[in-house]
Amino acid sequence: MRTFETFPNLVTMFFTRAGEKGDAPFLWAKRDGEWRATTWAEAARQVASLAAALRAAGLQPGDRVMLVSENRPEWCLSDLAIMAAGCITVPTYTTNTERDHAHIIENSGARAVIVSTQKLADTVMPAVVRTTHAEIVIGIDKLRLHPSGITCFDWHEMIAAHPTDPATIAAEAGFARDDLACIIYTSGTGGAPRGVMQHHGAILHNVAGCIRIIAEDFGWGEEVFLSFLPLSHAYEHTGGQHLPIALGGQIYYAEGLEKLAANIEEVRPTIMVVVPRLFEVLRTRISKAIAKQGGMSEKLLGMALNIGTKRYEGRLKLTDRPKGLLVDTLFKPRIAKKFGGRMKAMVSGGAPLTPEVGVFFQSLGVTFLQGYGQTEAAPVVSCNRPAAGLKMDTVGPPLADTEVRIAEDGEILVRGELVMHGYWRNEAETARVLRDGWLHTGDIGEIDERGRIRITDRKKDLIINDKGDNVAPQKVEGLLTLQPEIMQAMIVGDRKPHMVALIVPDPEWTQEWCAANGVPNDRAALADDAAYRAALSAAVDRTNKDLSVIERVRRFILADEAFSIENEQLTPSLKIRRHVLRQVYGERLEALYR
Repeated sequence: MRTFETFPNLVTMFFTRAGEKGDAPFLWAKRDGEWRATTWAEAARQVASLAAALRAAGLQPGDRVMLVSENRPEWCLSDLAIMAAGCITVPTYTTNTERDHAHIIENSGARAVIVSTQKLADTVMPAVVRTTHAEIVIGIDKLRLHPSGITCFDWHEMIAAHPTDPATIAAEAGFARDDLACIIYTSGTGGAPRGVMQHHGAILHNVAGCIRIIAEDFGWGEEVFLSFLPLSHAYEHTGGQHLPIALGGQIYYAEGLEKLAANIEEVRPTIMVVVPRLFEVLRTRISKAIAKQGGMSEKLLGMALNIGTKRYEGRLKLTDRPKGLLVDTLFKPRIAKKFGGRMKAMVSGGAPLTPEVGVFFQSLGVTFLQGYGQTEAAPVVSCNRPAAGLKMDTVGPPLADTEVRIAEDGEILVRGELVMHGYWRNEAETARVLRDGWLHTGDIGEIDERGRIRITDRKKDLIINDKGDNVAPQKVEGLLTLQPEIMQAMIVGDRKPHMVALIVPDPEWTQEWCAANGVPNDRAALADDAAYRAALSAAVDRTNKDLSVIERVRRFILADEAFSIENEQLTPSLKIRRHVLRQVYGERLEALYR
């Protein structure tokens, strides 16, 4: 079995692998309808040259560089070059608003911004101009950039102008594992994104733990990854970029969710880092496709699910063996082909997964592993693995060299090199979650007899959508109630594709609206009044303009009454009792997704 060596930092790991792999393909992207590769040697050359160019532009060790780009080879190369130059990467979401970008530039003190496309630059540039720190903007594509007081560069021209021997930059990478590698911003319960300080050792610890699972449970070979989750998300940054680098693997960048199924068949990945939403979409598509075929295909699917469920629950009988053989011979190979034919495992994280979905894929012969983590832990804390016995309502045992214990109140605590050093320029929040070396996750759970973690609840109010993105409800609710039409609001969207809201209209505004429109102020009648709902919808639309795509409220219902202490929908300190409101309005809110 191959073992993973110890590296002092992520830059040294990359240049070591590049030296070993040479002209082998590394990063793949589709251009003009064809997959085209950047070799390891060429990647090392570009990383070294860009690192030299960043230094020549005046950037100093420790300077922060914001990176705004969709997934593409240049994202990976920029990230590595920033670190190789001694700077710190600050990845941000492509869905961020101008205000989000401005906050991150100002909070991180980023001196430079790398942005990929004109569309993204149109949102980023106003934020750059508004802030006091950013001095340099680098465009990956040819961009129209002429802001006053900002120095602008072309990414490709910078590389061409600073040819540098990769060995020189590699030799200068004297960073220690404790040194800061990146600041990844994640939503806090108060709404303002917090910068999680991830050091080199935290990500390397994660990578080593994941490689151990691959090596011991599947065998480590020529690995191929298909990257489609945002690289600005800690999960993809570690699992979809640095893990493949550590393995000496290849990374293909997917063309998007709509082409993902076709990309899987073309690329034939061995490992994929995914979120529950993908499994739910694929389950629906597979079920519908087989239902259309009907006949034997539909019968085999039913048989596979029946046998798979029995096998998972440990109640498979000898009489089930003939059916199992039929499924294994006639059905599973067809499904395996849809997933490329050499998939070792699909690893789900970022949001909780319904156990039934996991059992569905296990029944079809697709090895499915659910993990658990947080950005504050680089981000993987634990992962299911076949050797420990797959249990779909657990997130598996902790990674190697990771301590997990359950506090007296049930909170999951984590300790080890993977834990962040704190939040950037936020000592109060750092002190709240880091105590005596333990990361207080805010999640409630338990550890079963085989050492597997089971998540039972969440102490914090963060909403995690079906793609694993974090949404701070207080921020959205606060902006909604700034509108004169809205007195109170609660948003929901856990494990869902978008946010929906429960709204209490402002009584004074309602009275004025009714008088102006000549209708009686009757709550029940107004709930069905199209003009009244349109006025409230306009208030929601105004709020959405200041929110990112993942935060926006798509639909809403009206509350039967105001939230109050008397009806137990508010605490004595006037905080929303979310569980009470979900009990009262849960079915109606759920109906908004149908």
